Amino acid sequence: MPLNFELVAGPYESALGGVVWDGTAVLFSAVTQSRIFRFDPATGKAEEFRKQTGRTNGLRLGPQGELYGAQEGSRRVIEFMPDGSARITAVQLDGRYHNFPTDLAVDRAGRIWFSDPYNPVLAIGPQLFPYLDHASVLRLQRARNHQWFITRMTHDTKAPRAVLLSADEKTLFVSEGVTAGLRELRAYPIGADDRLGEFTVLCRFGEDHRGPHRGLEGMCLDASGNIVACGGWKKSGPGPFISVMSPDGLVLESHPFPEDLPMRCAFGGGDRKTLYVTTGTGKLYRSKP
Repeated sequence: MPLNFELVAGPYESALGGVVWDGTAVLFSAVTQSRIFRFDPATGKAEEFRKQTGRTNGLRLGPQGELYGAQEGSRRVIEFMPDGSARITAVQLDGRYHNFPTDLAVDRAGRIWFSDPYNPVLAIGPQLFPYLDHASVLRLQRARNHQWFITRMTHDTKAPRAVLLSADEKTLFVSEGVTAGLRELRAYPIGADDRLGEFTVLCRFGEDHRGPHRGLEGMCLDASGNIVACGGWKKSGPGPFISVMSPDGLVLESHPFPEDLPMRCAFGGGDRKTLYVTTGTGKLYRSKP
């Protein structure tokens, strides 16, 4: 697919994170500013949508249009309600508070899969609750009494970042590591018993004389069920990029990205063919078909 990116919003004072199409416009998070903005392609303007969002990073819509956010600053996943309030989901796994939710994927059953790595930036307020002794992909779902509860899904991750479900929801894609340690894209089969099987490495990132290559920070699916992934940086490797990969890891296309530190990506527009990408430099880009 040809990609011709244009800057449509920013720069903002904060790195941008999650991005999602709400049906008529694009919502995107300014993480450390604790704000969510809404870009309306009809007017070309971006306006504040929410403030005091607790360093929300990842954004995702549920099957009924619910808006969920990964609140890094408050160490929880929340639902942003239409009236401006927010609802908290479960925050404890086996009696302990989880770490720093970063990215989200929501399946057709309304279950929320989220990456829960450590974060060098402390949570907001007093540091009362110790972190888990693992950084995993966790899953939120509702019990029969409609209360949320958390299940640990991965037991072999150390720094999960982007998460994505395949079109048939039989595979969970996880970006492990971004700038340090092991950096790879993994595919976990989701078994009939609802557990994850042994992962397959779809791609792995190396290093060169300038340092380690930056792994994948964000992913989304195109209309054909292929993975559209953003990553890379100017410090080392081939630079910032957008890649299109088949579900089994074959690189179909790779495109240079015009700005450093692409973070998250999502398709929008009436035909869902316009690609939006946020950056760590505080900008929102768009590529129309």
